[in-house]
Amino acid sequence: MNGAVSMNRLENCVMSNFKIGVICILFALTTSLALAEEGHEEGADEKEGSALTLSLDERKAAGIVVETVNMRALNEVLRVPAEVVINAYQSARVTPRMQAQVVARHARLGERVEAGQPLVTLSSVSLAQAQGELVVADREWQRVDSLGAKAVGERRFTEAQVARQQAFAKVLAYGMQEAQAEDLLKSGNAAKAIGEFDLLSPLAGTILQDNFIVGELIEPGRVLFDISDETVLWVEARVSPSTLATIEVGAQARVSANGTDWIEGTVIQLHHRLNETTRTQGIRIAVENTADLLHPGQFAEAEITTGRASPTLVVPNESLTLIKGSPAVFKLEGGNGFHVEIVETGSAIGNWTVIEAGLEANDEIAVEGVFHLKSLLLKSSIGDEH
Repeated sequence: MNGAVSMNRLENCVMSNFKIGVICILFALTTSLALAEEGHEEGADEKEGSALTLSLDERKAAGIVVETVNMRALNEVLRVPAEVVINAYQSARVTPRMQAQVVARHARLGERVEAGQPLVTLSSVSLAQAQGELVVADREWQRVDSLGAKAVGERRFTEAQVARQQAFAKVLAYGMQEAQAEDLLKSGNAAKAIGEFDLLSPLAGTILQDNFIVGELIEPGRVLFDISDETVLWVEARVSPSTLATIEVGAQARVSANGTDWIEGTVIQLHHRLNETTRTQGIRIAVENTADLLHPGQFAEAEITTGRASPTLVVPNESLTLIKGSPAVFKLEGGNGFHVEIVETGSAIGNWTVIEAGLEANDEIAVEGVFHLKSLLLKSSIGDEH
């Protein structure tokens, strides 16, 4: 009986020791795995923090450009749809002042013309009559003037002088140029009073419209030519009244009709009347169009600088990349080593992004070739894992 009891106690003791041993082994394995995992993570962090070393020649070959981080004053930029229109202050319409027939055309649509250049020859019965009256009045005035006021009387002398002046003013009012009228009188040939005259270009510019044909009878006021100097054009944009309050005359702007080629301009006018349909107000931008990239009637996009901001730390948008889902830059340290620097970003304004934390002024970062550096970092991490 005592032997059986002793055997049971021995078995219980062995089982207890076995359980304790198993527990110890499991604890040891768990601890080892945890330490190994922690060591792997630390190793991975060390790899991420390790530098990518590239010589100056290697950086040039890879297209990597380094710039110093600086404080910049970034103004807000407003982008709005716009339309290119003619510069009304540098445009003119050519019209006859009485009924006339088109005899000859001297300029065509799209041509560049100079001020005083003949555009079209017209013939008018009314002008022929006025020219004849001018020739008669001029001859009478020449006769009276040669005799003198004492010989013909003061009244007759004045009447002849006024008649000549009125006849001269009448042909000018019909559209003859002063030089054309003087040439007619100098010729002394009444047979030249046939009512033909040239309409001249009032300014240098491009012909935008010439809607008529030779032989057509033109009524007074009919537009024969639209001429505009397209070297300086207007761009009309519309914004809400609240937005207009942030824009000033003289503000810098730029305009593009294709989204690629931008032309610098300046805000020259802020309209005071709202559009009754859209309830928006207009902005007029003047742009230098010497390269002839814009034409009246084109739709465009306008970027207008609004307000004035205080200097802040910014980096170019292309210098930023994502590392494990966080914005980062490649910071140059020690001359040739690029380190990943996680940054806290603010708002993006134009081509720049505000940096809230992670960089300081005068830090050097890669602004071009960032994708190449990121690919090198990826290759390095893959190689270390294997």
